[in-house]
Amino acid sequence: MNITPTTENRPRQKDNNDDKSNFVGFANLPSQIHRKITKRGFEFTVMVVGESGLGKATLINNLFLTDLYPERHIPTAQEKLRQSVKIDASTVEIEERGVKVRLTIVDTLGYGDNLNGTENYKSLSNYIDNQFERYLKDESGLNRRNIADNRIHCLLYFISSFTRGLKPLDIECMKALHHKVNIVPIIAKADALTTIELIRMKQTILQQIHDNHIEIYQIPDCDSDEDEELKEKNLELKKCIPFAIISSERTYEVGGKHIQGRMYPWGLVEVENNNYSDFLKLRSMLIIHMQDLQEVTHEVYYENYRSNKLQLKKFIDNDEKQKKLIQEKDIELRRMQDILVKMQEHLTEKQK
Repeated sequence: MNITPTTENRPRQKDNNDDKSNFVGFANLPSQIHRKITKRGFEFTVMVVGESGLGKATLINNLFLTDLYPERHIPTAQEKLRQSVKIDASTVEIEERGVKVRLTIVDTLGYGDNLNGTENYKSLSNYIDNQFERYLKDESGLNRRNIADNRIHCLLYFISSFTRGLKPLDIECMKALHHKVNIVPIIAKADALTTIELIRMKQTILQQIHDNHIEIYQIPDCDSDEDEELKEKNLELKKCIPFAIISSERTYEVGGKHIQGRMYPWGLVEVENNNYSDFLKLRSMLIIHMQDLQEVTHEVYYENYRSNKLQLKKFIDNDEKQKKLIQEKDIELRRMQDILVKMQEHLTEKQK
């Protein structure tokens, strides 16, 4: 049966005089989704790992323009030798231009100070697994709409500029964690290196990472429809890995401008100067690829953990079933043996 549409049920042709800003269609979906997400806010968790004295707290305060450690206790040398790794999580809500971010910084106090290096990364691995387990339980519960995401989305691994490469502890720790979290290597206090030394150190670290089959976070390529400026910026970010960072809590006034940096006898080293610091590039990477870091955490690392957990549960369940079946067969076998014994006794009595 053919149905000819009438003028009433035909779609109305949009008049050229209509206000285009009032039109809502599929083309508006990205902006609508973006507005909804920004209104709801983001949850982002960063773990900072590295030896004491590499400027982890200073870098975090510089990156997110906040003081996460106002009353922090700095342990003495004797306390460092005795203490084990203490994991401390601090949460702060940041709002910039209507965009809300619930930022959680997980600090690893005492990492690398203990003589037993194995315990250092075991504590970190257990903490990451505990957050996966916590999310899995919440996801399996009744209230799935309001799940707090405390999973580690990014791990900033600080490498000392004085070692000229990765130490055995760095390699072992990265190898233990690279299948659980997005690792972003950082060369701390890069102002201790000359330009040539910094280039060589970056090459050495990348070679060590390749030789030890360590998987660090790979910055994704831009979509083909992105503008050329963003593509060039993204390519520049890829070339910067590992990021060479200079951070400072001091602010100096130069030419009427307030500049964060480190003062030396020969001059001022600016934190945000791209000529010798990747600070701004690291911040850009975290902002531009924040959603990708979250997606990789959820779709790769969390799914691997969830799959392994379900397989283990299935194996345990099957093992329990096998044990139960064996127990039932043992009971049945004993019952048959009892019957045979009674029959033999009965036959013996008859013969007598």
